[in-house]
Amino acid sequence: RRGKRKRSDSQDERKTKVVRKIYVACDFCRGRKLRCDGTKPSCANCSTRTLKCVYK
Repeated sequence: RRGKRKRSDSQDERKTKVVRKIYVACDFCRGRKLRCDGTKPSCANCSTRTLKCVYK
């Protein structure tokens, strides 16, 4: 039976990357189920498509 493995320092460093979670996506991203970056006034997805970016 295997015991608990200890993490090395290199494994701990990989977990330090922080992903910013966006709680409110714009209407376009929500409808298309895309990852919205949450920037205002216009997110990246709407900017590249030259759409009006609307948040609720």
